Amino acid sequence: MRLNQCHNFHDFRRLARQRLPGPIFNYIDGGADDESSQRRNTTSFEDCDLVPNVLRGAREVDLSVTVMGQRLATPFYCSPTALQRLFHYRGERAVAAASAGLGTMFGVSSLGTVSLEELRETHDTPQIYQFYFHRDRGLNHAMMQRAKEAGVDVMMLTVDSITGGNRERDLRTGFSIPFRLTLAGMLQFAIKPMWGLQYVTHERFRLPQLEDHVDMSGGAMSIGRYFTDMLDPSMNWDDVAEMVRNWNGPFCLKGIMSVEDAKRAADIGCAGIILSNHGGRQLDGSRAPFDHLAEVVDAVGDRIDVMMDGGIQRGTHILKALSLGAKAVGLGRYYLYPLAAAGQSGVERALGLLRVELERDMKLMGCTSISQLSRENLRFR
Repeated sequence: MRLNQCHNFHDFRRLARQRLPGPIFNYIDGGADDESSQRRNTTSFEDCDLVPNVLRGAREVDLSVTVMGQRLATPFYCSPTALQRLFHYRGERAVAAASAGLGTMFGVSSLGTVSLEELRETHDTPQIYQFYFHRDRGLNHAMMQRAKEAGVDVMMLTVDSITGGNRERDLRTGFSIPFRLTLAGMLQFAIKPMWGLQYVTHERFRLPQLEDHVDMSGGAMSIGRYFTDMLDPSMNWDDVAEMVRNWNGPFCLKGIMSVEDAKRAADIGCAGIILSNHGGRQLDGSRAPFDHLAEVVDAVGDRIDVMMDGGIQRGTHILKALSLGAKAVGLGRYYLYPLAAAGQSGVERALGLLRVELERDMKLMGCTSISQLSRENLRFR
């Protein structure tokens, strides 16, 4: 299978599976426990039907939105995800370039493999910096200060990951950073030698946002231990409120699910919240963001920008989320599979196809701008 034969999410997933060693593919592909939340994230959209209007003169479509003060050419953006240069040697550089070419926002993770300074200097499109709350308050302050000095537009705190999820696929293969592969995992690397060749012939793997604070090069610290030993499970609303004040700019919380938490986020001055169950990778059995979107929008949508991620595979999924009141949606696996399959060209093709699909769907709905979408467009089964 070749890149030009990829026409949708499932095609990119198949191509990524062909090219990645099994442990790395499963790290992207898998969820927590029985992966029920991960599956529900996508199937939730199937319980809702679109109701199009016709004869509306939908010749030209404007897909632009403003989210947390950032103007985006499309109502979707590339969410921050970890370890991208494991999937392709270009990693975040490829994703940032593809996002900038589209005129949309992209995120850089604390566990990212390219420095946020390099990406900020290279691209002037809106940039999110995603970080975790550490036991070391000085480290939290230092990371925020670094992002501010780099010129990051939006600070994002992930709040659903005070400990790592139970990702059994990784346990079976021994996937970790540093690698602790099982025999079966090592065999998977042996049968995909091209990945290994690219890995060793390009710059060494780094975590530049954390390398001054965490030693990932040997046995001292692993990704799993990073979550269990360095992140602070005692994080509370007072801690977050202090961070919002210190940042003094657009600040959003990723991983909000309850109405009560959404109201608290608005009360402490957050610019946005992202409904998310971390792609089904944390608490299995948690509700799908799309299932809960209307309830949260009704409660706080007039006070704070509500976004969502999880399970989005089609332009129609985005239409449904926007019709319920989401200001924009985040993509994760949707761009990680094409990144793994073909680097920047893969991400550009995937995002380009999604934009074309969304434009087509808007015309078929009889809408020329995102503001024309509403719940009148939807019926739940």
